[in-house]
Amino acid sequence: MKSAKRRQFLMQSGILSAAAVIPSWQKKGFPPRSSNQQIPAILGGKSTIKAENWVKWPIWDKENDEKILLEVMRSGVWSRAQTVNLFEKEWAKTIGTSRCLTVVNGTQALTVAINQAHLGPGDEILVTPYTFVASIQAILANGCIPVFVDINPETFQMDTLKVEAKISKRTKAILAVHILGLPCDMVHLLEIAKKHQLIVIEDACQAPLAEINHQQIGSFGLAGCFSFQNSKNIAIGEGGAIVSNDHGFMDRCYSFHNLGLPFGIATGSINSGSFMQGTKVRFTEYQAAIGLAQLARLESQTQVRNERAAYLSSLLKNIPGILPYQLYPSVTRAAFHLFPFRYNPSEFKGLSRAHFLQALQAEGVPCSGGYTALNTQVFIQEAFESKHFKKLYTEEELTYSTYMNQNQCPLNDQLCQEAVWFTQNLLLGSKDDMDLIFQSIQKIHREAESIKKKLQP
Repeated sequence: MKSAKRRQFLMQSGILSAAAVIPSWQKKGFPPRSSNQQIPAILGGKSTIKAENWVKWPIWDKENDEKILLEVMRSGVWSRAQTVNLFEKEWAKTIGTSRCLTVVNGTQALTVAINQAHLGPGDEILVTPYTFVASIQAILANGCIPVFVDINPETFQMDTLKVEAKISKRTKAILAVHILGLPCDMVHLLEIAKKHQLIVIEDACQAPLAEINHQQIGSFGLAGCFSFQNSKNIAIGEGGAIVSNDHGFMDRCYSFHNLGLPFGIATGSINSGSFMQGTKVRFTEYQAAIGLAQLARLESQTQVRNERAAYLSSLLKNIPGILPYQLYPSVTRAAFHLFPFRYNPSEFKGLSRAHFLQALQAEGVPCSGGYTALNTQVFIQEAFESKHFKKLYTEEELTYSTYMNQNQCPLNDQLCQEAVWFTQNLLLGSKDDMDLIFQSIQKIHREAESIKKKLQP
């Protein structure tokens, strides 16, 4: 009875899909799968798992979620008001900080936080090359120079053992990116920041509810920045947030995101002018309503993601050539916006990663190869060649070939050729779904030579 009630709860919460049932062939006493099911789908066999097994994302429960949204829509008050204030209060409480400010997206959360940390032209910010492009564009948008620190391929995070070698007299901050929802080594990073008097801003856009020593990611530095974009673990479509315990910093952020008006005046008037340069990136009431509905499920979903990720990792590590992520010892919980592992083609008869992905997708397992190297992309050179940067820096400082030589990240280059990702909604499936992912990769490993001959003639 309890099991049935739990399953009903998970279904209503969107944690299990309707088709996430124990396959009959896997139940104890049933015969093994047919020979056709043992043949990889890419070679003409049956797919291991059906598309409908995966939880559709984002989740929306019409019965339970729409009441607050409809109340907001029918009120006619759609710009920032009480619902935004409530969401900010709840998000700050969730992260364990005293303040929260919502903005239109995670990119603007980073941009505003960097700006109001008084970082700007002439300043260097240390950052990982293994991240989404927004992390770097937020640095460039403030006239700062990104300095790349190579990664630890086992954790997919910035290698803190390489940070101090990158610090110069211009270094003013570290952007600590918890990429993929896996926390970076904040314990060591904070020690370095304190030693060199550097500001720490956390890019926690992919890591809501992740923890280090039971403290929430986003609450360690001057500021933590989050994203609520449609693919994120808390999906609003678009949206972002800044959290902090520094009231002066948060007051400045509020004014900057609201046309530079004094804090507390949401719309301004002819009698109260702007006292600082600002922008307009305010959150809306209906975004906040969607966020409150999604927030109600986030804790239970995060727990399930962690359980499934640990189980899937315990399976995959037994397949030669599959190297799952590792977490730092201080990590007490990850967010698993993505489930990553490294793929070694030499253990798969030389089958390329591209063809491994193709074979895995044919089995019904959505997957991708993840990021390409950021530190070599053209947008950085374009920024350096802009009038804005040429007025802020010397020609020598903006020589792109010199910059490239100083920002080589060979381990990141290698990781970008090896990584394989599963999106977070796969981890909301059942343990049996994780078994099917494992069996899909086993099947490809077993028939790697035949797959290679077909796809790489």
